[in-house]
Amino acid sequence: MTDPRELFLAIDQSTSATKALLFSVDGKLVDQKTISHRQIYPKPGWVEHDAEEIYKNVQTVINDLLECNSDRWNNLLALSITNQRETFVVFDRDTGAPLCNAIVWQCRRGDDICKKLVDSGKGEIVHSLTGLRIDTYFPASKLRWLLDDRPELAARLKDGSALFGTIDTYLIYRLTGCKIYATDHTNASRTLLYDINTLTWSEELCDLFGVEISTLPEIFESKAWFGDTDLVGCLNRRIPIYGVMGDSQAALFAQRCYEMGSAKVTFGTGSSILLNIGKEMRLSKHGIVTALGWVINGQPTYAFEGIINFTGATISWLQDQLMLIKDPSETEALALTVPDNGGVYFVPAFVGLSAPYWRTDIRAAILGISPDTNRAHIVRAALESIAYLVTDVLKSMGTDEGIKLDTIYADGGAVRNAFLMQFVADMNQLTVRASQAPELSALGAVYSGFLGLKIHPTLEALQKLPYLYDEFAPLEDPEYTKKMYEGWKAAVQQILHQPR
Repeated sequence: MTDPRELFLAIDQSTSATKALLFSVDGKLVDQKTISHRQIYPKPGWVEHDAEEIYKNVQTVINDLLECNSDRWNNLLALSITNQRETFVVFDRDTGAPLCNAIVWQCRRGDDICKKLVDSGKGEIVHSLTGLRIDTYFPASKLRWLLDDRPELAARLKDGSALFGTIDTYLIYRLTGCKIYATDHTNASRTLLYDINTLTWSEELCDLFGVEISTLPEIFESKAWFGDTDLVGCLNRRIPIYGVMGDSQAALFAQRCYEMGSAKVTFGTGSSILLNIGKEMRLSKHGIVTALGWVINGQPTYAFEGIINFTGATISWLQDQLMLIKDPSETEALALTVPDNGGVYFVPAFVGLSAPYWRTDIRAAILGISPDTNRAHIVRAALESIAYLVTDVLKSMGTDEGIKLDTIYADGGAVRNAFLMQFVADMNQLTVRASQAPELSALGAVYSGFLGLKIHPTLEALQKLPYLYDEFAPLEDPEYTKKMYEGWKAAVQQILHQPR
């Protein structure tokens, strides 16, 4: 019998912000605090974060949450962590302090290394071992670039005075007082250094990218114990860390997509679509990567994943660069002021197109502009582009799996945009169940912590927890949506074949 007063603390370290969240033992969000961090662009195509700033922000949001809930802090059972998966940092073994800026998943500085590996015929072996593609989206090529650019860091990694980690590893190390150097399977599997078949670091992949396998963190299951923390002095006692999971897999876990054939889409800065394909690893032939969903008691669950690198970031671009809107919340009403997109198609290839195209060499474009085009058409086309990219991925997954989805679960900030949710439903002729729970990635990590502490000890027990969603059934005529999608495909083809 659980005590309803007991709480889990979660840290959600996303691409744009740090969140501290309190959840009850039945999975309900009690309170949260958020603070943003800087996006650093040293050169075109390069993206970095100040990892020290991130760590200080973790302390700040925890302190803010403590001040607002001081009467409940003694009821805290554990800490769970979810994070932006492919961002990494190199840090000092003794202090945990970062030795360079974190290199973000959006950063393209590893492109040349990836191209050389692809040109030398390494793509197939990397795909078979990792389920992924050779792409600088994943850390290995950028780590290689960093070690070539900073030989002193390479030397320190080799002698053990420096450590490498994705953001979960970095935060765990610092929060445990530099005692636990570890990651979980979901984060390890996104590095291009991990064998998704054997569930271990790969000597062959490490050799390919010139990384010492001995320098990599220990890998635990997401529900495992990751050490104890006093939350950097916020508590007068230590609590365990249970539940560590990469953000997209955590959202899949929170959506209870535990059965083969269930799928979700997370709408964030970028988007990830995951389809549970069961216990056997399979590879896609249509531009979709194979992800490790989770490992529980040594048993893996795999998923097809379609990665879209610009979705929410497209709306931010309208706000920050074009200044067409003052806030993303304006987009729904603005899009509805026009009956359709007026023939305008927005292809948001700001850093190339990812799944299912995997073309890093092309750039964004807005096509079909006429004298009648106005601000609303551009905004509507931007929202529609998100749905079109989701549709591209779902069609590719359906081809690989031989199944037609009738429902997909949605989460992330954009689920509040009813126009977008309805357009996704219409374009795919399926039902979208948009979660009313606002923080699915954090909740998924907490669910994993529930398993670890045996509060809810099985997947069946997690299925019984409360779950609320808004449902969007398809309303548009399929012939109309087919015509709209054909317009999108034509626009993409124009971009794909533009002169280089």
